[in-house]
Amino acid sequence: MKIYEIGTGYTPIPAQMGAATEIIVEELTTSFMKMGEDVEIIDIAADCRAENSLPITEVKVPSAFRKNDVSLGIVHKLKRVVYSVKLASKLKKILKKTDEKVVLHFHNQYNMFFFLKLSSKKLRKKALLAYTVHSYIWGTQWEKIEGTIKKKYFQEVSCVQNADMVLVLNDITTDHFVKHLSVDKNRIVKVNNGVNIDKYSPLSKEKIEEIKKSMKLQDKKIIFQVGSVCDRKNQLGSVRMLCDYLKSHKDVIYMYAGGIIDSEYKNSIDSLAADNNISEQVIYAGELAPGKQLNEYYNIADCSVFTSNLEAFGLVIIEAISSGTPVVLSNNLMFNLSSGYNIYHSDEEFVSLVDKVLGGEKSISSDNKDVLDTFSWDTVAKDYLEKFKSAI
Repeated sequence: MKIYEIGTGYTPIPAQMGAATEIIVEELTTSFMKMGEDVEIIDIAADCRAENSLPITEVKVPSAFRKNDVSLGIVHKLKRVVYSVKLASKLKKILKKTDEKVVLHFHNQYNMFFFLKLSSKKLRKKALLAYTVHSYIWGTQWEKIEGTIKKKYFQEVSCVQNADMVLVLNDITTDHFVKHLSVDKNRIVKVNNGVNIDKYSPLSKEKIEEIKKSMKLQDKKIIFQVGSVCDRKNQLGSVRMLCDYLKSHKDVIYMYAGGIIDSEYKNSIDSLAADNNISEQVIYAGELAPGKQLNEYYNIADCSVFTSNLEAFGLVIIEAISSGTPVVLSNNLMFNLSSGYNIYHSDEEFVSLVDKVLGGEKSISSDNKDVLDTFSWDTVAKDYLEKFKSAI
């Protein structure tokens, strides 16, 4: 069985920034290779792809679309369309040459939508069309998202209605697909996201102190949040909840990292900090490279917080837990973890939990055993593989 893991075209694989789906494609492929499976990545052509040993077939696009683009504006959308059309042509050529049924594993609505539009049913029968739903939008009540689905996610609707296998990260997504999109429940399977437990792991106290000293943070307690800087990730909400606490705890800083999706939103964070005289305690760390650099930041943090308004299954949460950092998590985020995090239900409880973490209270959970046992990429990839083989 040949598996084709299909890159989204957002940023080249291996991901050099915190692009979650690209990281997922990279890690699944790596784990499949370790299991001796025949796997290949189909990805956008890149002028500066990071050095790697992955089996990658490039889809050529005009040079104007080879740059990393996180703005999510019109150029980004045009890039997605151009890449998806070129990708469809590449996949059709692959299917025409194959004599066995293969797995085409899609991770992006543009990619699969245009493949469905530009390929014949006869040709598509030569593949198991698998589609993993990474979109966060499905994780809330239907009444809140129905209009958005019709306007912005009509392509994903087509994908899940036409895929041979729909892989979802939480139960509410399954409910929406079955009740509102008439997707056969037998074609829907639940999977987990994973974490590279070798890349994200606890460092020694000596190493942590060394890193903090190099950043001139050796006398500080650090609250850390990772995610694209935008309203959905709710960094502004974190600062609002922490304002009074930071004012009364001058040795504590709130540090956040991630690509700036909304510059006005970033300015709002800066303004709130300035208005409350805590600018020196609210630090933007920039966009950190996945792996070693990000793991160092998780390790120097005394507490990692995730206050997102909506997530499907955030990689950064299990990365933080795998790194051994106590996690404080909003109760509106859906995870199947049994340990490693602490849930808050109100602003007051958020601050209370953070204070307990920073104070080293023993009742606070920092156990990462569940992540190590259940959510390593090797375990997750094995689950994917079993589902693919069963369907084939």
